Amino acid sequence: MSRPSRVTLAAAAMLVLALRTAPVQQRAPDLTGLWAAKVRFGPDIRGPLVLLREGKASRADIAGFVVSARFRGMAVSFELPDGKGHFRGHLNGPNITGQWIGPRSQNTATPVTLEADGPNRWRGRVIPLDEALTFYLPVTRRADGSYSAFLRNPERNLGWFIPVSRMEVRDDVVTLLGHRGRDTDTTQAEGRYDDGVLRIPLAGTTFDFTRVDSESSSPFYPRGKAHERYRYAKPLQLKDGWPVAPVEDVGISRAGIERFVQKLIDLPMDSLSTSQIHSLLIARHGKLVVEEYFHGYHREQPHNTRSAAKSWTAVLLGAAMQAGVPIRLNTPVYRTMLDSVPPNLDPRKSAMTLEHLISMTAGYDCASDSAPGNEDVMQSQTEEPDWYRYTLNVPMLTAPGDTIVYCSIEPNLAGGMLRKISGEPLPDMFYRLVAQPLRMSNYHLWLTPTGEAYGGGGHQFLPRDFLKLPQLMVNEGKWGGRQIISREWVRRSGAALRNLTPTQQYGWLWNSLEYPYQGRTVRGFFAGGNGGQIFMGIPALDLVIGFTGGSYNDPALFIPQRKFVPEFILPAVH
Repeated sequence: MSRPSRVTLAAAAMLVLALRTAPVQQRAPDLTGLWAAKVRFGPDIRGPLVLLREGKASRADIAGFVVSARFRGMAVSFELPDGKGHFRGHLNGPNITGQWIGPRSQNTATPVTLEADGPNRWRGRVIPLDEALTFYLPVTRRADGSYSAFLRNPERNLGWFIPVSRMEVRDDVVTLLGHRGRDTDTTQAEGRYDDGVLRIPLAGTTFDFTRVDSESSSPFYPRGKAHERYRYAKPLQLKDGWPVAPVEDVGISRAGIERFVQKLIDLPMDSLSTSQIHSLLIARHGKLVVEEYFHGYHREQPHNTRSAAKSWTAVLLGAAMQAGVPIRLNTPVYRTMLDSVPPNLDPRKSAMTLEHLISMTAGYDCASDSAPGNEDVMQSQTEEPDWYRYTLNVPMLTAPGDTIVYCSIEPNLAGGMLRKISGEPLPDMFYRLVAQPLRMSNYHLWLTPTGEAYGGGGHQFLPRDFLKLPQLMVNEGKWGGRQIISREWVRRSGAALRNLTPTQQYGWLWNSLEYPYQGRTVRGFFAGGNGGQIFMGIPALDLVIGFTGGSYNDPALFIPQRKFVPEFILPAVH
C-alpha cells in the first residue's frame, strides 16, 4: 500500500478543521402558541399635586416639576414646560376644583379636586389617561406545516386594519401576511426572531412579542385559558352613588345571569371577529346588580365610549337648560356661532337650529366617507383647527329637518353653541352640573385642537360611572332626589323620533329600538359607540344595561344590543 502524499494529508487536515469550526445547522424553532406584546406611551406626569399661595410667588409642585401658579380672583392655573400639561380651576369654598389638561399628544381633560391642606395650601392627585397598545399574536400550525396567525389589539382593534392570516419564517426573518379585498396575500409586517422574542414593527412602533404560557391567565382570553366555572356575586358597594343588591332582590334570575356570563367567558378566541366584551353591568330598580369585567379590564380602568359619548352631549345640554342656561331647541345655529352673519349665507343654514344638530337632521354633506362633513375628514385636516368654524363652512346637501344622516360633526357643533352661549368651558360645566352630583370620577374628556370638549364622542369613563347616564334617564332626570335634567328632555331625548335604520330609531343623540318581551314589546334607548359600547335603559322594566367592548369596525360590535340583550338578558328579567 502506498503512503499518502503530503498534499492529501494537508487536505484531510483542512477538512477536519472545517468540520470542527463550521456552524452547527439548527432547526427553525417551533413558533406555535400565543405571543403577546405591550408598549406604554405615558404620560408620566401623574401623582400628588400641591398648590401653594405665597403672595405673588405662588407655585405648583407635581412629578418633580415646580412651576409658578397664577391666582386671579377665583381662577387658578399653571402650566408645565414643553406642553407636558396644564391645570385650570377655581376656588370652590375651601377647595380648588378644576381640570388637568394632558400633554399635547393626548389632549384630554381630567377632573381634579385639590383639598385644603393648611393655610394657602391645597393638595390633590392627578390621574391621567394611560396610553398603551397591546398586541396578541396567536400562531397555529396548518396541516402542510405552515403557520396561520392573526393580530388582536384590544384598545383599537388594529388587527382589523392589519389583516394578518398567516406567518412565514425564514432563518430569523418573520413575515406576517394577509389581505383584505385582494386576491393574494401581501406583507403586513416584517420582523425578526431573536432568542425567544419576536420583534415586529407595528403601527409605527416595534413590539417585542414573548410567548405566553399555555396555562396563563392572559387577558387575551376573557378570564384566562384555564378559567374556573363562573359563580355570581353581587357588585361591591363603593362610595360612588350606586346602591348594590343581589340579582334575586330585583327580579332577575341568578341562573340566567350565570349562564350568560359563562357564555361570555367561554367565547373561543380563535378569530379576529370573535365578539370582544370588556365589561357587563346591569342595574334594576336603581340598584347595581351585575358587574363583570373581561380581558383584563377592571372597574378602575376608564374605557373609551366612542360615539356613545354623543349622549354625553345630550345630557349636558339638558342639564344646562335645567340650570337656566339660555339655550333652546329653536336657538339658531349661525346667528349664535357667528358674530355677524354674512348676507349671502345659504338660506338653509340660516334656518338651522339646535334641534336639527341633536337629531342628526341639519343637512350637512357628511353621508360618505370622503364628504367634507365626515368626522374623519374633519379631524385629519390641519388647515382649520377650529372644528366649530370648520363645520359652519361644510356645504349643505338637504334642508334642515328633511333627512336624518348620522353625522358626528353636528353634536359637536351643538356643544359649541352651548359653550358660546354659556361662556363656560364644557368640561367645567359637565363637572358642575352632572359629574359632581352623580359622583363621577376618573373620567377623561377628549379635547379638540382648540381645547374644547368634543361633542361627537371619544370620552373615556369608568363603566360604573357612564352607566349612570341611562339610569338618570330611566329616573326621569333625577339622581339622589335632585332634578338634573327635565322630564320632558328625558322623554324627547330617548324617543323614537326618526328612523335611523329600518329597525333602529333616533331621538336627541340617543338611539332607540324595540324588543320582544313576554308576549309584548318594550322599547330601549341607548348610547351606542363603535366597538360595542352600549349603555341602555328600558324604562318599562326599570332596567339599565351596559357593555364595553373592543370589536371596533367589526360587525361583531352590534352583537350586544342585537343578540345578547334580547336572547340572554331580557329572558332573565321577571
